[in-house]
Amino acid sequence: MKAPVRSELEGRVALVIGAGSIGTGIGIGRAIAICLARAGAHVVAADSNLAAAGETVALIRDEGGQGEARSVDVLDDTSVTELVGAVEAGHGRLDILHCNVGLGKSGPSDRTSPAEWRRISDANLTSLHVAAQAALPMMRAQGRGVITVTSSIASIRHTGFPHLAYSATKAGANQFARALAVELAPDGIRVNAIIAGLIDTPRIGITLAQSYGDKTEAQMREARARQCPLGRMGSAWDIAEAAVFLASDRAGYITGTELVVDGGLSASVRQAMDG
Repeated sequence: MKAPVRSELEGRVALVIGAGSIGTGIGIGRAIAICLARAGAHVVAADSNLAAAGETVALIRDEGGQGEARSVDVLDDTSVTELVGAVEAGHGRLDILHCNVGLGKSGPSDRTSPAEWRRISDANLTSLHVAAQAALPMMRAQGRGVITVTSSIASIRHTGFPHLAYSATKAGANQFARALAVELAPDGIRVNAIIAGLIDTPRIGITLAQSYGDKTEAQMREARARQCPLGRMGSAWDIAEAAVFLASDRAGYITGTELVVDGGLSASVRQAMDG
C-alpha cells in the first residue's frame, strides 16, 4: 500500500541503526525506519541481521517509500564507521542518525559477568560515540543534522525486575545525548533521546520471558499493561512518531533533552507485576 502523504523530511537521508526486528512483527527500530520513510526521507536501515533489515526495507518500498538495507555489527567499531562511510559514498549526505540499539541481561546483577557488562556497554554506549563521530564531519559540512538515541524508562525508573547493566547504560545514553547536544549546538546539530516506556514489541516474548517467571506471554503483556496509567502498553509506532517529530524542523529548538513516551508510567508509582 502507499504511505500516507507527508513531506517534512523529503530530500533527507536517514540512517537507522537497529532497524530490523528480533521476531515477527514491528519492533521499535523497524517502526522508526518506516515512519521516517513515510515522512519523505530516504532510509538506510541497518541491522546485525541483514535479512531483518531487508524485511524493513521491503515494507518501506511496499508503501512507496525509499530505503536500502545494510548490515552492521555495533560491537565492531570498523563495521559502524564503514556503514556511515557507505551512506556518505552513496548519498553525499546524512541528515538523520537514529541509534536504536539495546542489549541487556535481566536478573540479579551478580549473574552478569564483567565480560557481559562490557558487551552491553559497548553496544548501548560505545556504539553511540563511534556512530556519532563518524557522522559528524558530514553533518558539520551541511551545517545541520539530527542525532537521536532510543533510551528506556529503565534509565530513570526501576520497572519491577532487575536489569542493572541495561538500566545503567541507558542512563549513560541519556547523558551522552545531553552532553553531545551542547557540544554540537554551535554546528546546528541537534541531539536528543527518546525514553521509551513499556512497549508492546516482539521482544516481550523473546528476551523478557525470564523476567516474568513462569507467566505466559499473554500474562506478561497483561502485567505490563497494568503498570501503565493509560492502561495499555505503547506501540512501536508511538516511539516512531516521536522520532519523526524530533528529526523534523518542528523540533528545531529542541536539543539536549529526553522525550518521555511512556503512557504516564514515570509519573506513577504503580508496580502491578503480580496477579
